[in-house]
Amino acid sequence: MSDDLERRLADAAAAGPSLDLERLRAALAHRADEEGLLDVAHGTCESPLGPLTVMITQRGLVRLSYAGEELAAQLEELADRVSPRILAAPERTDGVRRQLDEYFAGERAEFDLPIDWSLVRGFARGVLRATARIPYGVISTYREIATEAGSPRAYRAAGNALGGNPVPIVVPCHRVLHADGSLGGYTGGLERKRFLLRLEGVRGPNGDGG
Repeated sequence: MSDDLERRLADAAAAGPSLDLERLRAALAHRADEEGLLDVAHGTCESPLGPLTVMITQRGLVRLSYAGEELAAQLEELADRVSPRILAAPERTDGVRRQLDEYFAGERAEFDLPIDWSLVRGFARGVLRATARIPYGVISTYREIATEAGSPRAYRAAGNALGGNPVPIVVPCHRVLHADGSLGGYTGGLERKRFLLRLEGVRGPNGDGG
């Protein structure tokens, strides 16, 4: 089915601009979904932090990424570790996009989304599961998260795990700071981390959201 989809898309492209390729892609994605052959669907969500790429599987949200993160590399990782049957199917991501819209509008304090943890293993998975339990507007520290994950001294490893969080915002690694209240790091950049903390009403020691 995957080879057939690619062949039909290539034939359509060769036929010239008279065909609506986006409509064809949507139809093929729908057909693949109906036949149980679409394992990973992706789409784009606009946000105050720039466009977000949403990727979901049958198990749940598997990746959420900021603009600037290379899409091709993410798709390659998903093909290797989850399934090569990946297509753009924005309608499959509507539920995630709706909850993100509500969060950024200040109308949602908790995401009600299943998470597919396929891209995370071992200690890192424990760190991110602990992070997922941090309530809206509450901050934790790298050491506290490491402790919850079962290794109190592994706070540096916890920081690395948070830096590799495949589903930021939903798994709120922005709520984890250094013990002195400084921001630490963030995969989307510190300005995005400050924005998310301010959105949730968190103020740092200098009143700047960090």
